[in-house]
Amino acid sequence: MKRVCVTGAGGYIASWVVKLLLSKGYMVHGTVRDPCDEKKNGHLKKLENAEERLKLFKADVLEYENLCAAFAGCIGVLHVASPVPGGPVSNPQVELLDPAILGTKNVLNACLNAKVEKVVVVSSASALLGNPKWPTDLEMDESCWTDIEYAKSIEHWYAMSKTVAEVEALEYGKRDDLSVVTICPSFVIGPMLQSTINATSLILLSYMKEEGRTGGDTIENAERPYVDVRDLSEAILLLYENPESNGRYICSPYSLRTRDFVAMMENMFPGHTYPKIFTEKSGRTLLSSKKLVNLGWSYRPLEETIVDTVNNYEELGFLEKGKPYPATIKF
Repeated sequence: MKRVCVTGAGGYIASWVVKLLLSKGYMVHGTVRDPCDEKKNGHLKKLENAEERLKLFKADVLEYENLCAAFAGCIGVLHVASPVPGGPVSNPQVELLDPAILGTKNVLNACLNAKVEKVVVVSSASALLGNPKWPTDLEMDESCWTDIEYAKSIEHWYAMSKTVAEVEALEYGKRDDLSVVTICPSFVIGPMLQSTINATSLILLSYMKEEGRTGGDTIENAERPYVDVRDLSEAILLLYENPESNGRYICSPYSLRTRDFVAMMENMFPGHTYPKIFTEKSGRTLLSSKKLVNLGWSYRPLEETIVDTVNNYEELGFLEKGKPYPATIKF
């Protein structure tokens, strides 16, 4: 049977990738830090077909030998694992740069060792958006890259980590006998499969609950690009399965200002504590997913994503009034 490995399998995006692969008949290896940690990874074992076709491996992206063991017998690797900061970063080298950059190198070296045929590396729109020289009225396509020195100067360590890792991954694929494709998703939203809350879900929850907002009723009216986590999972698998995929791909079908996004949520789900005051932030975020769409990718309406996401939060009890947040996000 087709056998692939997903790194960071217990995470928000990776969990949906694992679920999709299992539904498509794949044998799946998943790397996690602790296969016995039921709180973080128990949901994977409950997925349909997981008992027969999912095997979890103890492996961190900085542990080369463990990655080699996880990739053994796999013809493909979907490299999703990479830290996403849920708040201030105190040690960017340890928390972001090493896991993203050195971790990706380890993954690619282990892929070469295991004779993997193709790798899809999940990057980020942050690897595009930090380019002050790009015309503000021009859509960003795959030729746009974050200026690494600029990201460093403003201490945007996440953008720097994703940009350097993606550049090196694509160069690695050109040097060695390994097919490497990268995908740059924007702000990923949608229902959760995992029990531990992720950074983007915290931000969406803050639109509906004052407990999660640092400014109370006030929020910044920034433009933000969005993609559904399920559509992203489909895109990752499309890039893996399609022999014509090459280079990098932007994955971001929607872009809205916070005021408009909140208005959509309030119209569909009235009764929550939505922000009332919006401070304006200049600038636009125009991302083109044309290359991915031309390969055959499609995506669901944003309204469907919002409905499914909020229903999921309600089922998990995250919208209960007075329930404290596990963390707060400053934005």
